[in-house]
Amino acid sequence: MRFSVFLNARAMRPEDDRKLIKDLETHALKARDAGFEAIFMPDHHFNGYMPIASDSFIFAGYLAAKMPEMYFGFSVVSVPLHHPVRFVERINILDQLTDGKLLVGVGSGTTPEEMIGFGVNYAESKDVSERNLDLAEQLWAKTMDDPAIEIANGPHQGRVLQRIAPVAYTKGHAPLMSVAMKEASTRRAGENGWPAFIPAFTPPKIGGTEPFKHVEKYFTAYKDVLTSSGHDQSTIDRALGWSTHTYQCVHVAETDEQAREELEVILRSYQDAIEREAEFNARAESDDANKKTDRTPDALSEDWIGTWCLYGSPETVIEHLKPYQELGIGNILCGTTTGPLTDERLRLGNQTLDLISRKVMPGLEG
Repeated sequence: MRFSVFLNARAMRPEDDRKLIKDLETHALKARDAGFEAIFMPDHHFNGYMPIASDSFIFAGYLAAKMPEMYFGFSVVSVPLHHPVRFVERINILDQLTDGKLLVGVGSGTTPEEMIGFGVNYAESKDVSERNLDLAEQLWAKTMDDPAIEIANGPHQGRVLQRIAPVAYTKGHAPLMSVAMKEASTRRAGENGWPAFIPAFTPPKIGGTEPFKHVEKYFTAYKDVLTSSGHDQSTIDRALGWSTHTYQCVHVAETDEQAREELEVILRSYQDAIEREAEFNARAESDDANKKTDRTPDALSEDWIGTWCLYGSPETVIEHLKPYQELGIGNILCGTTTGPLTDERLRLGNQTLDLISRKVMPGLEG
């Protein structure tokens, strides 16, 4: 079982942005030294979200130069917000810079506020996403002599005459990791031999206290497609080895009591940030084309904690993860900097890196 770090920290004031960027760089280097195998980044925009996430491709390229042995991933790229040409070009450049150690999570986006900033209606985001992915595949396959590719997809327009440069390092292109929730996304990942994100809930409820039953359902469906699609064993092993279950907040302490107490401090600050952002989300949802149909539970509720958090002493965390390891989940993605990144929050995140490295990883070997 692999462990990866998710750099999902927020800044609450413009004057904190630079410090957050430098602190996350240091945290990523600590994760490398602690034995984590990949650094994943979000793709978010506006609203005091996450300063590195406004162009996490750039940040990934910067970190890749400092940590050439690491894998880099995105959880996830909001496909409707990216022109398909720029989407393909950036992925190819990072694929080259990382020598193929790139995992590109893809999704249709999260908030109407982000959509309207790029001229996309939230109600149309899934269709724009699917068409962008189809266009990306055409662009990856295009040679110099092929006919022009016409792009007419919502705000994304264009006509591509030549090939995309640079060419991908990986045969075809870097793997696109979808969330294995719907049949189409599960089939895309499995049939292409790509890893997938394995969710712990089933909409319309985005949370709950029985995450494993959902993980088992989605992982089994994904694995069935992957293993029945005619791939060689090395492709199957690589895909399963990077099949990813994500915890938005991971916190480990010496005792369960300490971990729960510190977790609640982290989540209270995180929820405060979410509530501050709610006003802007409400403005974005002022018309029917940008209404969200699902709602995430309060971060301090047991439903949110049960689905999105991993916490406790090292012994408790090991026992929690053993069923996931036995199921075959290859990668645990750990949100170790969730919420506003104060000095205290960073200390707690580094504490988690240390305890996972020294106690949890060894406890899951063999």
